[in-house]
Amino acid sequence: MRVRFSLKHGQHAPNRVFFLFVSFLFVSLFSGCRRSSEELPVSPPTTNPLSREYIGFGVVNDSFTHLLSEPGSGGTSLTYFRRGTGVRIIERQSVMNQTNPESWVLAVSSADTASRGWLLEAALEIFDSESRAKTASEAMNL
Repeated sequence: MRVRFSLKHGQHAPNRVFFLFVSFLFVSLFSGCRRSSEELPVSPPTTNPLSREYIGFGVVNDSFTHLLSEPGSGGTSLTYFRRGTGVRIIERQSVMNQTNPESWVLAVSSADTASRGWLLEAALEIFDSESRAKTASEAMNL
């Protein structure tokens, strides 16, 4: 059985199909061409603990690092910590260094609670429990 389609006078089916195809192609191509929004750098939020006096524990992973009076390169050196020194982290703050954000932590030495100041977060390994920090400290001091 054959089925035939006949066009009535004045109908141009191939032109309609072509027009619909081009329209679909145009809409498809240009609807996806949006300006990409600039990505903002990810920086940790400033934290102010409410329920406890510290937010984590850290162990110095550099040979030594200075404990500063304020976050950023403008702080004065209060003392320094050697590799493997354990600290309690009280606060985290992001500081702009030229065009790059740096994360700093307010730390208190686990051994000497009088030593309180700011450390660059990159100079620390951070742990959620004191026992993990102690284990890491002991492994670094071997």
